[in-house]
This record gives sequence, structure tokens and C-alpha cells, in this order.
Amino acid sequence: MLASLPFAQPLDHGIHVIDTGFHRPMFDASYLIVENGRAAFVDTGTNSSVPRLLAALGAAGVALEAVDYVIATHVHLDHAGGVGLLMQQLPSARLVVHPHGARHLIEPGQLTRSAGGVYGEDEVLRAYGRIVPVPAARVLCTEDGMTLDLAGRPLTFLDTPGHARHHHCIWDARSRGWFTGDTFGLSYREFDTPKGAWVMPTTTPVQFEPEALRRSVQRLLAYEPACLYLTHYGRVADAPRLGALLLAQMDEMVALALALSATLPAGRERHAALMQGFGAIYLKHLREHGCTLAQARIDELLALDLELNAQGTAVWLNRRQR
Repeated sequence: MLASLPFAQPLDHGIHVIDTGFHRPMFDASYLIVENGRAAFVDTGTNSSVPRLLAALGAAGVALEAVDYVIATHVHLDHAGGVGLLMQQLPSARLVVHPHGARHLIEPGQLTRSAGGVYGEDEVLRAYGRIVPVPAARVLCTEDGMTLDLAGRPLTFLDTPGHARHHHCIWDARSRGWFTGDTFGLSYREFDTPKGAWVMPTTTPVQFEPEALRRSVQRLLAYEPACLYLTHYGRVADAPRLGALLLAQMDEMVALALALSATLPAGRERHAALMQGFGAIYLKHLREHGCTLAQARIDELLALDLELNAQGTAVWLNRRQR
């Protein structure tokens, strides 16, 4: 049974969350949706995640040839790095991807070069391995509002730019939930309190666009979802509160970035100021949420996200100034 796997958890409505093992426990999730003996994965993690996904599939009693879709919310490697390797094991599956991201999974050279520009080439190879291309004939590109049928279960796709222009979110009417990728931010279970989950924006390089992200979040909230399935990490509820918190922090981050850009040129000093300012914003909201973790532990948990959010916001600032 799937519940016997230490890295997988059955939720309800035939949805299972799988900890991909990337970076740290409960950091990066893949979702397995099972309906009438057929299945779909939403996000895959990296190449090293694939054995966990296949183990979860077997534990759920689903044959390899019964997987109809592998869905990438977007093509950042922590979400889609394992797509090609996984699909080699799934003979009937089609890759479902945003049209702006399809070419990067069919021919992943530019994707890995772009990731290398952010993390360094050696780190990309260590963390993600060699990305396996997906044959173009197995790729299905989505359109805004398109609905796919998973054994009688409708899955509807919305174009949700802001975090990335190659991002879509998936509405599951059965559970009244959104598979949000990174559009609805990050919610780590270490920050849960009696008030519930906490969420923060993710503005990683290179396509952060705050106004587009705001519109995308508002589109998701307009469906009045019962829950949200975040890649980082897991299912959360109370969407109106979390949406308001997410957008409030994004507004504070943008205001800080614009103020810094008026006084500091692009470079190390501004990057350090962005990291320090963003850290203060998150710490303030965490304390308001009732988080009692020591600041050193908070800094440790958010170190990667602080770095990437500062980088992505800087790219946005530079683009505005050109």
C-alpha cells in the first residue's frame, strides 16, 4: 500500500503526495492522481526522484502503462527535471506542458544552460543530473482554459504567468483544488502554527513579473478553492487568508526593491540589501503568524529561497530599467 512508503502520503479524492527527496524532506513534491485505474503525475522532481515516483505508482496498484499524463506545472528543474527519465518508463504517457516550455523539455540544452547561469554548471549536474529529452510526438501543449479527461475526471489548465511565462496551474474539480506549482508561492510545514499554514512568494530568476503574478493568484482565488496542492510543499487550505498573505508580502518585496533601485546600482551591494530586506519581511510575517522557531533556524530554512528571490527580483529590476 502506498501509505507504507515513508516518502508518500495518500490524501483524498485519489490524490497522493510524494516527497521527491530533493534538497531536504518536505521541500519538493510530486502528486499522483489515480482515477478509475488510470493515473497522472503532476510535477516530477529531478532524475533522482524517479525511483520514488515509480515506487509510489506500484504501491498504488497502478501499472506503468496506465499512466496517461505527466504534467509539468512549469519547466524549472525542481519541477520537471525528471520528466524525460520518468516517461521512459511510462509507455502510454503524454507530457502535458505549457506551450512556452515545451521546447525546453524536447531539447533541454538551453534549459540546463539557463539553470547553470543561476546555480553554476557543476551544481546543476550534481543536483539534477543529465536531463533526458522527451520526443516531440509525446508532448501535448496546453491552452488557457483547456480541459483534459483523466478516465472521466476533468483537469482544467489556466495560463498563470508571473513566476514564469511557461507556467500553468491545474484545476481539479473533484477535489476543488489547484495544483499550483510555484504560482501560489511556498509553504513549508516547519512554519505551520495553530493558525495554520504560512506562505511566501517565490520570485526566482528569470521571469518574475509582479503584476502578472498578482493577476494569476487572483484567478486561482476566484474559483474559491477548497485546497491548493503546492509543489513546495504539500496540500494547504484556507486559500483566502493565504492569498492575502502572499500578495501582501509580494507588495512589500516590490516596494523595497524599487526603493533600493533608486539608490543602489545593480551589483553585490544591492543584492545583499535585497536579501536582508526580504529576510526581514518574511521574519515579520512569520512572527505575526506565531512561528517560534529561532531566527537562525528560519534563516537556514529560507537560505536558498532568499538567494533566489533576490536574484529573480534583481532581474526584474534590471529589465524595468532598460
